[in-house]
Amino acid sequence: MARKRSWGSCQPKASRIRTLSECADPTANSHSIQSANLPSVDITTSTSRSTPSLAIMAAINKIAPNSPSRQNPSELETAIAGALFDLESNTQDLKASLRPLQFVSAREVEVGHGKKAIIVFVPVPLLTNFHKIQQRLTRELEKKFSDRHVLFVAQRRILPRPKRSANSRTTQTQKRPRSRTLTAVHDAILSDLVYPVEIVGKRTRTKEDGSKTLKVILDEKERGGVDHRLDAYGEVYRRLTGRAVAFEFPQSGAEF
Repeated sequence: MARKRSWGSCQPKASRIRTLSECADPTANSHSIQSANLPSVDITTSTSRSTPSLAIMAAINKIAPNSPSRQNPSELETAIAGALFDLESNTQDLKASLRPLQFVSAREVEVGHGKKAIIVFVPVPLLTNFHKIQQRLTRELEKKFSDRHVLFVAQRRILPRPKRSANSRTTQTQKRPRSRTLTAVHDAILSDLVYPVEIVGKRTRTKEDGSKTLKVILDEKERGGVDHRLDAYGEVYRRLTGRAVAFEFPQSGAEF
């Protein structure tokens, strides 16, 4: 008499294929149970949570990659990067012009009368591109940062004088270009601050105590557009260079 084979807990032949696979893999049922007990994931919620972080990452790309602020931006730099990215995304006539533009860092200073100014330092190679849209860009940013002037200045580096003797303190041996001298950089900062207004004259006023004040004469045609910004220009220039400056407009009939 043939011995009857027992399949233990396995089911009859009709369902034996599924049952045998379960017997071969004892964890099959446990996986099914665990999957059944997993909480449901709201795809919409998870996507919406990741959207702000993606927007922040995209905004940070407006900071130049070689800038230390790229890895650790301040709150002000993050806000400016976000404002530039927002203008690029939502303003059609600025989109193409803003896409290649980046800035190096930003700084906020007090300029008196309860007002502040934001100095945005930009790479020298991109300064010309900023100038093309600077007037419109300045207006848009000052709407977002109320009660603050927004000024664009190129990030320049001053090189020391080359070493002239064995006792010289500096180790600089290569010849420096004129654009890296202190005088050239300070003059360039002046031009950046007042752009697009033209500087038509300069004078240095020396007082009895020996202190000097630079007097800068601006084009009369632009008086109405920048008259309220002259105090900000002077304070920002003093903070960046340590030199006092007074901005004025020419008197009628005066020659410079």
